[in-house]
Amino acid sequence: MFDKRIRELRSRLNLSQVQLAQALHVTKQSVSNWENSNIQPSVDMIIKIASFFHVSTDYLLGLDAKWRLDDEGLTEEQLVHVQMIINDIRNRQK
Repeated sequence: MFDKRIRELRSRLNLSQVQLAQALHVTKQSVSNWENSNIQPSVDMIIKIASFFHVSTDYLLGLDAKWRLDDEGLTEEQLVHVQMIINDIRNRQK
């Protein structure tokens, strides 16, 4: 599951493997190996990846299927705006 999640998250941000590798201070080959299930990153690196993408380690490892928004650092006003956007999207789906 990790391989699919990291590829999916990287794609969402339109990052190349090289760009992600640079952000995490690893080689492009490491990212490629993770995405192809050739190797698994260390626990420390999984934590770093989760922090970079603002997701839980459980999500990365496939233990939690739901992707959650990280609202840390947002003001109450910003959270209200985010909730309004979510409500608008849900209403358009009806």
